[in-house]
Amino acid sequence: MKTIVTLLAATALALTANIAEAKGCIKGALVGGVAGHYAGHHGLLGAAAGCLYGRHRAKEQARQQQDHDQGKAPVGDSPAGEKM
Repeated sequence: MKTIVTLLAATALALTANIAEAKGCIKGALVGGVAGHYAGHHGLLGAAAGCLYGRHRAKEQARQQQDHDQGKAPVGDSPAGEKM
């Protein structure tokens, strides 16, 4: 029963967020909710944490894709032989 409530809460959270903010949130909330449920019946907390992590990863990947499309080198990568 708690799993159903957790999944419904995660879905409601995902549907209320902006489209730009929801990217990665739904998958993260589902995975986090299930993991939280099995790790001590903390499904809602896991869903919230999963949503935040999913949004973070989606933004990070979008930033990397944008840098790649613009021809920029990723941060921290320098050509061989170049000293900092």
